[in-house]
Amino acid sequence: MTFKPRILAASLAAIMPYHFALAADEAKPLRLEEVVVTAPMMLEPLVVTTDPKAPRQPVPAHDGADYLKTIPGFSVIRKGGTDGDPVLRGMAGSRLNILLDGEQILGGCGNRMDPPTAYVFPESYDKITVLKGPQTVLYGPGNSAGTVLFERTIKRFDQPGWKFNGSLAAGSFGRNDQVADIRAGTPDYYVQGTATRSDANDYQDGSGKAVHSAFTRWSTSGAIGWTPDNDTRLELTGTHSDGQAAYADRTMDGVKFARDNVGLKFEKNRISPLVEKVEAQAFYNYVDHVMDNYTLRSQSGMKMVSNPDRETVGGRAAVGLRLAEATKATLGVDYQANKHTLRSTINYANMPRVEDANFRNYGLFGELTHYLGERDKLIAGLRTDNWNAQDKRATLTIAGLGTVANPTVGKERSETLTSGFGRYEYDLAGAPATLYAGLGHTERFPDYWELISATKESATTLSAFDSRPEKTNQLDVGVVYNSGKLTASVSGFYSKIDDYLMVQSNYVKGGRATTIVRNVDATTWGGEAGLSYALSSNWKTDATLAYVRGDNDTDGTALAQLPPLEGRLGLTYDNKVWTVGSLLRLVSEQSRFDANKGNIVGQDIGRTPGFAVFSLNGGYRPKKGTLISGGIDNLFDKTYAEHISRTGSPTGGIAGFDQTTRVNEPGRNLWVKLNIALD
Repeated sequence: MTFKPRILAASLAAIMPYHFALAADEAKPLRLEEVVVTAPMMLEPLVVTTDPKAPRQPVPAHDGADYLKTIPGFSVIRKGGTDGDPVLRGMAGSRLNILLDGEQILGGCGNRMDPPTAYVFPESYDKITVLKGPQTVLYGPGNSAGTVLFERTIKRFDQPGWKFNGSLAAGSFGRNDQVADIRAGTPDYYVQGTATRSDANDYQDGSGKAVHSAFTRWSTSGAIGWTPDNDTRLELTGTHSDGQAAYADRTMDGVKFARDNVGLKFEKNRISPLVEKVEAQAFYNYVDHVMDNYTLRSQSGMKMVSNPDRETVGGRAAVGLRLAEATKATLGVDYQANKHTLRSTINYANMPRVEDANFRNYGLFGELTHYLGERDKLIAGLRTDNWNAQDKRATLTIAGLGTVANPTVGKERSETLTSGFGRYEYDLAGAPATLYAGLGHTERFPDYWELISATKESATTLSAFDSRPEKTNQLDVGVVYNSGKLTASVSGFYSKIDDYLMVQSNYVKGGRATTIVRNVDATTWGGEAGLSYALSSNWKTDATLAYVRGDNDTDGTALAQLPPLEGRLGLTYDNKVWTVGSLLRLVSEQSRFDANKGNIVGQDIGRTPGFAVFSLNGGYRPKKGTLISGGIDNLFDKTYAEHISRTGSPTGGIAGFDQTTRVNEPGRNLWVKLNIALD
């Protein structure tokens, strides 16, 4: 009996209608066949995979969060024109693991100007994979919401040659993007160089009000690889990126987002009947961030500047085993350590950096897949993490008290946390469908923003350093159907969270208002549904639905910072030369909120009304490897804001900009994009 991934047959059925159209020109890049992706479909249990180089609507993404918001179940906490925080099923921050080619990157800003996705330039990657829920243990600890993998794929050259992928984009509000990616090599060696740049002015909302949101982002990266055979790869990579961004929700802007990275990766496949794969990697990431109140805005009052940085080193080693014909396993270890420093003075460049915290984690993991028969299998995993943190702050700046001694200075915490999951998948005999049910448990240690940053206290002390780890137990169930003409999926989850780490602002303590971190118990449930149906050889329709509901069981209130019910409807015409499509996004009102409570990114403000946004797109393929696409987002110039958006413009305002309840989304937005692929 031969066991193979069961999704293969369904995937082949899905692409069969296009097979004959491609047969005469097999070299044509397959990714140019999909002109505008409005909602990537889930084609296997709890996994969504998409191509970041494909044009999409809304306007082509310029950072990681902006890209993820097009995937059902994701939302983004808006702060300005860039660097929003991604939210999956209502969970944000370190509840969502973000890996860049297997590497973890952590931001430096104490108020989340630079989440990990702020350092992601989507078109420099070849594939994005989303793993929903605590249903894997392979990619680090704490993935209670899920895991996102930004990946580059390298195929060995059969003969000396080169390949080029590039794009140019322009749009409303001064938006302009440039991307170039060139790869050259022989069967034994290859080199790759990638450069990206994205720039935009302040945008206007649907009412014509300017939003403080201009940004410029750029990145360069390179790789050198050795591929002596089809089963071996050794690669050295390096990246440097930087940028600046205006923020509509706070008193300062980001004027530096420098990242330097070096990585080394080794892979060896098909070593023996027992050992299918060995992989190892090591990496170094350094983030140097500067924020001030005078470079990108008119200064009001005293000049302010802050310069945090974070240095992260880590590595991972894993071995893939074929224990039996029907059983395979992955065993491995991973490691990550980071140090955070801060200096806040106008002459910061001449001042020494002061370390305020450091973290370290050792992980041991194993994941096993066992095929019970032709149509069903079990997947299970277990990991243990040894976590350590040190509080290096000598003093704290506390609202209403000023500078005080830190009661936890020099304190060190070490804990061993355990996570695991089990999932059963079953292929129906009479239909191209897979049913699944999984139970996951994850223990997440508090992150820098929950323990250290932004002068957060606990309810009883001046320091939040003693906050307890968060423990999540979650049930995931669903079905995936793929007949070729019709693709559909439904996924649901129910989660009980013990010691949920909640951030509460305006907490009255000793007669003063402050921000604290509290452990509470919570319950969340919801899910996503999607379908895509080929009405004919040229017409296709798709629809998605996403919903999450949560309760703060300790306080007897709604769980804060959860997005409302959202649906998307799309209709596309595509004759392989021309394409025309439309997207209707429908978002319900959100009346369930808990003011001043939320997460490390933001807190609830109040209820929000529902809204509908309609967009159009189109594309033209003049020849092989060339695609011209364009669109109009928010065609009817709707004025709206996402429920979980940050407050628009801080108290006192930003000179030249109106204060709004939330940071409003862009109004009518026209864009055009050129993609070119050469080999």
